[in-house]
Amino acid sequence: MAQKSDIEWTDATWNPVTGCIKVGPGCDNCYAERFAERWRGIPGHPYEQGFDLRLWPARLAQPSIWKKPRMIFVNSMSDLFQKEIDRDFVDQVFDAMEKANWHVYQVLTKRSSLMMKYVQNRYAGGKVPSHIWLGVSVEDRAHAGRIEHLRKINSPARFISFEPLLGAVGDVDLSGIAWAIVGGESGPKARPMHPEWATEIRDICARDDVAFFFKQWGGARPKSNGRLLDGEEWNGFPTQVVPAPILEALRS
Repeated sequence: MAQKSDIEWTDATWNPVTGCIKVGPGCDNCYAERFAERWRGIPGHPYEQGFDLRLWPARLAQPSIWKKPRMIFVNSMSDLFQKEIDRDFVDQVFDAMEKANWHVYQVLTKRSSLMMKYVQNRYAGGKVPSHIWLGVSVEDRAHAGRIEHLRKINSPARFISFEPLLGAVGDVDLSGIAWAIVGGESGPKARPMHPEWATEIRDICARDDVAFFFKQWGGARPKSNGRLLDGEEWNGFPTQVVPAPILEALRS
């Protein structure tokens, strides 16, 4: 089943796909890989195959089981837009999200061009349904081009996860982006995040009218160094892009 999540910016996770192939420095110390590989070779465990790619058709119906609306992070243990995943299965994931439309889904990828092409084809000139949020991960300036792919998607609910933030991203244009999440890396090999990298993004968000959420500094454990930036918590959330009935239910 999908699980209640400890991730600060969502309520639950849903993994119709698990496992992934690394595509950049943000993947080097992947928390999902570290978790999944603990269980490799244990018969009957959901991660018996470790972090090898696996599709889970039986999980496609899970969102329909939950009747109370919630924020759902899709594939916290994978990336839906890997080339190795058959497009028919991606269609089935989107079908499931469209069917159980009382939830908000957060779909995050590093494969921004593939997501862009898929979404442009699926919705062919129309808007992405407002309860399906599409986002990209950006770890440094070298990967900021993913933002431009995201901007070409016709959706009011585009978001960016700058996590793990491994370097300055520079003076990027975030206009039209609804939400930015910043966080440092966690785990035994965590690379430090410099304060000026985070404050630069915070200030760009203020300039471009983007909700800003500071998740954590990171360290050996996610909570090792807290989540205060310049002595404050930053809990920005793009309420304006949540469909009104869902927002009301989430607040109840």
